[in-house]
Amino acid sequence: MSYSVLLYHIIWRTKYSYYTINPDHERDLYGYIYGLCENKRCKLLRIGGIANHIHMFVGIRPDIKVSEFIQVIKVESCKWMKERRFMFPIFDGWADGYGAFSYSEKDKYMIINYIKNQKKHHEIQDLMEEYAKILKEWKIDIKEDRFLHDDKGLPRP
Repeated sequence: MSYSVLLYHIIWRTKYSYYTINPDHERDLYGYIYGLCENKRCKLLRIGGIANHIHMFVGIRPDIKVSEFIQVIKVESCKWMKERRFMFPIFDGWADGYGAFSYSEKDKYMIINYIKNQKKHHEIQDLMEEYAKILKEWKIDIKEDRFLHDDKGLPRP
C-alpha cells in the first residue's frame, strides 16, 4: 500500500479583492468549506482569512489535482454564499486565480499559526503586500503571477 501526504497552503480572494465576506458569518462559510474537503476525503488542517481573502492549509489526496480541488471549493462555496444573501449580501464571487504552495510536515505548525493569526496580521499588512512576500519567499516574480489580476487581466483596483 502506498501512502502520500501532500500539504498545501492555498490562498484565494474575492472578486476585485472587495471586502465581501461578512465576518459575522465567516465561521459558517469555513464550516461549509470543511464539509467540501471532507466530501473529497481531503484533510482541512486550518482555514482563516479576512473579508477579502481566504487561506487554507489542507492535505489533498494524490489522485486529485490541486486545480480541480480548488475549483470545486470556489464554485461550490460561491453558490452556497449566493444562496445565503442574508449572510453575505454584497458577495459577488471569487477572483479567477489562486495561489497554492506545498509544504512539508515540519512546516505544518508554522502555516497553521500563520493562518490562525490572519486578522492580527492584516492590521499591519494588506493582501497585496502579504502575497508579494509569499511570492518572494518562493522566488516567484510578482510580474509573472496572475493572482492579483481580475477578469480582463488588469491589476485589481
